[in-house]
Amino acid sequence: MILAATLDLDGTIIGPDEKISPAVKEAIARLAGHMPVFIATGREPDDVLRYSRELGLTTPQISDGGANILDPVRGVSVWSTRLGPANAEMVVTKLREMGSAFVATHASGTASTFDDVPNWDLIRVSALDMSEATANALAESFHGNKQMHVIKAILPYNGLWAVDFTMAGVDKATGVARVGKTLGVKPANIVAAGDSYNDLPMLEACGFSIAMGAAPEAVKAVVDFVAPTVEDDGLAVAIDNYVLPQL
Repeated sequence: MILAATLDLDGTIIGPDEKISPAVKEAIARLAGHMPVFIATGREPDDVLRYSRELGLTTPQISDGGANILDPVRGVSVWSTRLGPANAEMVVTKLREMGSAFVATHASGTASTFDDVPNWDLIRVSALDMSEATANALAESFHGNKQMHVIKAILPYNGLWAVDFTMAGVDKATGVARVGKTLGVKPANIVAAGDSYNDLPMLEACGFSIAMGAAPEAVKAVVDFVAPTVEDDGLAVAIDNYVLPQL
C-alpha cells in the first residue's frame, strides 16, 4: 500500500527550464490530496523551499542529497549532518585545483566560490558542470575514502554532470527513511520517482519506484514503472497511470 511519495526535482518535477509544468503541478496536487508528498533532491535548501511552496507541500522536505531535512512551512532546517572539516576541506581544495564550479551548503546558506566558504563545517559539496568522463574521474579519486558518500548525477538544465559529496551513510534513501519515520510510514509504503544515479538508493529502498524516460538504463532497470520524459510530463503520467490507480 502506498502511503507517501518522494519525488526527485531536476529531471522529474522540473525540466531544463527549471519550471513545473501545469500538468505536473496538477498531478502532484492530486497525489498530495491522498498522502504526504516530499521532494528529495541534491539541490540546496532555498531551491527545495521555493518549489515545495509552489506545490503547496507541508511535509518535511529533503535537500542536499539526504543530508538536510527542511520544514517548508517555517522555512528552516530541522535536521542535518556534516561532511566533517577534514573531508570538506579536501573536497573543496580538490575542486579549486581543478578549476571546477561547485556549490557548498552550510548552516547559513550556500557558497559557490572558495572565498565564500565561511568554514569547513559543510553539509554537502557538489562539483558542477563536468563532462561525464571528468565526473567519473573525480568520483573515482575519492573511491578509497570511506568517510564520504560520493555519487554522480546528470544536470538536466545543461546536460553536464555533477558529483555530490555527503557524509558516509547519507543519501536519498536515508533521507527518505528519516522523513518516513516522522510520518510513521516505512519505505516499503513509499513511492519514489527519479531520473539519475543519485536516485538509485531511494528507488531501491522504497517499495514502489518510478524512473523517468531519460534516466540511464541502470536506473530504469531497478524500478517498477518507467514514465515518459520530463518534457512529456512523465511524472504526471506516472502519478495518474501508476500511483493513483493503486490507492
